[in-house]
Amino acid sequence: MNNSPICGNCEKGESLGNLTGWSRVAFRNKSLGLRASRPAASCPRKRTLRRKQLTTRSNRAILRLRPDPIPSTGNAPLVNMVLYHPITQPKPQVYLPMPSPAPHIFANNPLDRGERERRDEEWIRRMESHPDSRFLPFRDLNVLLAADPQPALCWVNIAQLPPAAAAAPILLGMWDGIAHFAVDLSASAPAANRIAENAGGYFEDCRAAGETLSGADGGIVAQARAQLSWHSRHAFCSVCGHPTDKKRGGQVRQCPSCHAQHFPRTDPVVIAVVADVAGDRCLLGQSRGRLQRMRAYSALAGFMDQGEAIEEAVAREVMEEAGIRVRNVRYHSSQPWPFPSSLMIGCLAEAATTDIRMDAEEMTDVRWFDRAEVIRALEGRSAELTVPGPIAIAHHLIRAWAMGQ
Repeated sequence: MNNSPICGNCEKGESLGNLTGWSRVAFRNKSLGLRASRPAASCPRKRTLRRKQLTTRSNRAILRLRPDPIPSTGNAPLVNMVLYHPITQPKPQVYLPMPSPAPHIFANNPLDRGERERRDEEWIRRMESHPDSRFLPFRDLNVLLAADPQPALCWVNIAQLPPAAAAAPILLGMWDGIAHFAVDLSASAPAANRIAENAGGYFEDCRAAGETLSGADGGIVAQARAQLSWHSRHAFCSVCGHPTDKKRGGQVRQCPSCHAQHFPRTDPVVIAVVADVAGDRCLLGQSRGRLQRMRAYSALAGFMDQGEAIEEAVAREVMEEAGIRVRNVRYHSSQPWPFPSSLMIGCLAEAATTDIRMDAEEMTDVRWFDRAEVIRALEGRSAELTVPGPIAIAHHLIRAWAMGQ
């Protein structure tokens, strides 16, 4: 990855370590923090640019994020920084960075979800009985795994499924031209047990499976579990009460009576680590329920409301749970969380106030933890603090803050 500023006039780069030709100066856009005081020293047109021209609002340099190929570092995606000459390019476009592969468990689904194929109901019916199609069995929302040698998804073919189960598979997508489905065997426990025995596999809780499966398999589990759970709870039309039909391989249910369409839901959840910059500490909380039972602390989180921006949701949730005002909310990364159908939107924020006023109805404790204590907790050496493991996005948010990322 190239982090060097690049001259927008002649495309000659300069090292960030050697600030010849570039300087850190007072800036107007606080989110960027860098602008050019002059062009690159080796630029053939450097004499045509004057310092006073660089100070005008319309011509000041802009930090541009452009979608260059970026390797993954196992943390938040990186961006390539490019500084442009303000005279030759007075109004450069600003691009979002191309995303790198997500590091989180339950992401990295490799399947092509088959948008074009889903439009053909006849093709889907053929694939549901095709001998090459692969099916991933579930029982009570537990996934079938193959035990040997390393835990992996245990796919079966149509001949191994009971006839009743083969009638309602959910199309997950395509891989190498082969259709992949999820199938719910909960209604026939004996048949599910026979399939597991014949395949040499076992049914495993999806949360536990996520900690042992590869990233690709974990992503498939997230999609399959979320969709099967939704279908099991939405067999009837919420408008007229009539039974609905599966369409597009399971991406939609349609009512044959009133023709209403119903789509699988995804519930956005914001989760944020709030930092007290002056005190070099971060805000973590213990909610009632799972965290309380684990005696663990995590980033503050909550569901987004309708008509609410991510930044607004972070500010509201932190204020409601801890009584802390925040500023400079920044997106970090996201994680599918199929329990039952959430999308965790991870953020980092700065505290504008530091006096905690905890909501005792929802939280059992909210505290500030200094960086040294958080690092010890991440390493499993703290007697005071326990944080979520790597399966959760909270772990990576906490680690990002602790490591200064």
